[in-house]
Amino acid sequence: MIGMLLGIMFVLMILSFPMMFALIGAPLVVLMTYFPSLNTTLMVQNFLSGIQSFVILSIPMFMLAGNIMCKGEMSKRLISFVRALLGHVPGGLAVTMGGTCTIFGAISGSAIATTVAVGKPMYKPMRKLGYNVSHVLGTIVGNANIALLIPPSTCMIMYCVMADVSVAHVFLAGFVPGVMMFLFFAVYEIIYAKRHNIICLERSSPREVWTAFLRAAPSLGFPVIILGGIYSGVFSPTEAAAVGSLYAIVLEGFLYKSIRLIDLKEIAFDTSKVFSATLILTAGGKAFSWAISYARIPQQITSMLLGDSPSQWKIMLAISLIFLIACCFVDSFPVIVIVVPIFAPIAVAAGMNMVHLGVVVTMWSAIGCITPPFGCTLFTASAAFNQKFTVVCKGVPSYLILTIIGTILCIILPDLVMWPVYLFA
Repeated sequence: MIGMLLGIMFVLMILSFPMMFALIGAPLVVLMTYFPSLNTTLMVQNFLSGIQSFVILSIPMFMLAGNIMCKGEMSKRLISFVRALLGHVPGGLAVTMGGTCTIFGAISGSAIATTVAVGKPMYKPMRKLGYNVSHVLGTIVGNANIALLIPPSTCMIMYCVMADVSVAHVFLAGFVPGVMMFLFFAVYEIIYAKRHNIICLERSSPREVWTAFLRAAPSLGFPVIILGGIYSGVFSPTEAAAVGSLYAIVLEGFLYKSIRLIDLKEIAFDTSKVFSATLILTAGGKAFSWAISYARIPQQITSMLLGDSPSQWKIMLAISLIFLIACCFVDSFPVIVIVVPIFAPIAVAAGMNMVHLGVVVTMWSAIGCITPPFGCTLFTASAAFNQKFTVVCKGVPSYLILTIIGTILCIILPDLVMWPVYLFA
């Protein structure tokens, strides 16, 4: 059964069928072959039940908010504020990039949106200071990945849907890895700037810092409202996403006057196109999960890979290797949809902390976004800045290594990740 399942999925993907066909077609053929008396309408029911989760509604609304801010003024005002605070340190512009991506990640939850919204205003100023093209692009895509770790993160939401875990708890656990990666990248940029004699910017006066803060204050209110609303119990994550979308519209449309009604219509249409693919993958993932569970394929895979009584470390190692390899070739969403339902029951049975596992899965997903040959943020940067894919890839290794080090630290030191959950949940 395992060979047939994997073989059919591989052939369908090689033939360029949409991922949904691989998710649905492969287990359906296995069920019809080995369980011919099974009523296949059960799979249809599971397909539909996969998109009935209230939490899923938060994904398009966070996407919408991020896309609105990509078109508007919010990212520029955030850059100005962070630059006023950190621009004078060695490598100040690169550190500003990291700080802005961290804040913007708490707004959009999308590495791709962050790459465009923060990267475009920062590209030319960094080039003028003497940074080479590859380093600038590596800085952009490396720091943009922090958006996947800082809540609200679409990868975290997808994991919580597939593993039936509290979104609020996983969001809380994502703070430490996100801030940690910003600090790692900032230290690296300071060392890089000193070694390559990058010019330091002048220190901003207290008045300039205050002025920049006032201009950015409405934007900084976004994560306060969203995350504060979730953890104070005022909003659920889905309600917080709706409030966030409305806040973005009010901010960019009425306060900053940076988007028009016609722009909003186009943004909503683009968001719906992207989310429709996510919705189909989610539904297909639930149907896939039910089908392979019915055929007891997860038990066969884990027994084959991990033995009859797998330890927590063996499960973590298997999940890490699968995500590291798979996310190099496929977008993280399909990998989460396929892999999490297979290993979640085994992880629960082994007594693993599913919130901690969600953070680890998100970090491996972030690594996949900047890993050749198919890292999604690499392609985004290549297209957005009109540079060859190989030029983008040359600037990535340092950020890739640092992110892997951060992920390993989060694996071996779970309390480092979990203390906000223990403290506030």
